[in-house]
Amino acid sequence: MAQVGIVMGSDSDMPVMAKAADVLNELGISFEMRIISAHREPDVFFEYAKTAEEKGFKVIIAGAGMAAHLPGMCAAIFPMPVIGIPMHTTSLGGRDSLYSIVQMPQGIPVATVAINGGANAGILAAKILATSDGELLKRLKDYSLKMKESVQKKDDRLQSEGYKNY
Repeated sequence: MAQVGIVMGSDSDMPVMAKAADVLNELGISFEMRIISAHREPDVFFEYAKTAEEKGFKVIIAGAGMAAHLPGMCAAIFPMPVIGIPMHTTSLGGRDSLYSIVQMPQGIPVATVAINGGANAGILAAKILATSDGELLKRLKDYSLKMKESVQKKDDRLQSEGYKNY
């Protein structure tokens, strides 16, 4: 049974949404990924959001560009946390998506990550789940340690090679 739903309105969002899936995979969190257009197939979208809880989802990660209705509509129907990922758009650089997602009406909160912030959406979903899962919390701490060690290795290289040879 999947713990996280990942939904996007278009396959053009896949490179960003895949980053969330990669993090969830690395942390051993089950997920279901779908492409569902709230505008082009509202009946399919409503069924998805209405059945997400009974499917076992604890968090939904919803990506959206331009009008960005998917995260807010998920939050209006799904009773648990929704994380919105605003997609970079060619016309307004993703600010349209960002503003749409963060400006939800009272009572319909959507946690929002940076434009194209797929990896952070996966990490935030994991942190939400870790509040009630000690094993996952340990895996998250190990993940953070791995990120720290990666930065330290890069600095060690910079210090030994100098910036011109880096």
